[in-house]
Amino acid sequence: MAAIEKISEQKSFGGVQGFYRHDSTACNGPMRFTVYQPPQVKHGRVPALFWLSGLTCTEENFTIKAGAQRVASELGLIVIAPDTSPRNTGIPGEADDWRFGAGAGYYVDATVAPWSKFFNMYTYCSRELPDLVAEHFPIDTQRVGIFGHSMGGHGALTIALKHSNRFRSVSAFAPIVAPMQVSWGENAFPRLLGPDRETWKQYDATELVQQKKFPGTILIDQGDADSFLNENLRPQIFEAACRKVGQPLSLRMQPGYDHSYYFISTFIEDHLRHHAAVLRT
Repeated sequence: MAAIEKISEQKSFGGVQGFYRHDSTACNGPMRFTVYQPPQVKHGRVPALFWLSGLTCTEENFTIKAGAQRVASELGLIVIAPDTSPRNTGIPGEADDWRFGAGAGYYVDATVAPWSKFFNMYTYCSRELPDLVAEHFPIDTQRVGIFGHSMGGHGALTIALKHSNRFRSVSAFAPIVAPMQVSWGENAFPRLLGPDRETWKQYDATELVQQKKFPGTILIDQGDADSFLNENLRPQIFEAACRKVGQPLSLRMQPGYDHSYYFISTFIEDHLRHHAAVLRT
């Protein structure tokens, strides 16, 4: 069994909120993550949700700000939130640009040196971390979902579309749905994946959904007052691709909401109930 280090654990809504660290093979160094265990784990294995955070975030942002623990406790859901990238790798300038490097791993497996040695967040989030937490926590591995915000929404969508056998439910808050067509992706993808745009398609939800649909409804919430909406999020691109192939999609434009955790905390209960409804079946 792979080792994990407990940083802290606190009781929350009858369950336990824990912070942990381990040595990652995929990311070639230490990685941090959090796990909320609801009180139902006392009686056996329960469904689990993986949350992927956005640019500049760590594992703490969602855990502290989203307010997921109360509803996760009611529904009997384990919720896991990893950091968004490796840290302190020694790569020169890794933290100089908030849109790239530390805190901005984009949930891809980098192929360009020196990033390829550490920045393998796709493998980390789709395989290594799910396998690790399944060893240490009472997760029903047949009932697992994934969701995320912004860059993490991009990660959740792409991972779910490629691994629907592992992740049975998916949702996102203000996701980057077409990174190949927006400045954030065009800034990061060449440096992580090289210049060949064909290789980028495996990490673009708009491209992926046209190759293989997700076997269920995708839920997306997007604030219409989000300052990133028109330049980097552009959910209408994904909506059009879903309509073209018949992918069930619930895209909810939320009037007056921005890109912040105030937006996420407002609708987190809806997302948790969306996943719980799918994972109960």
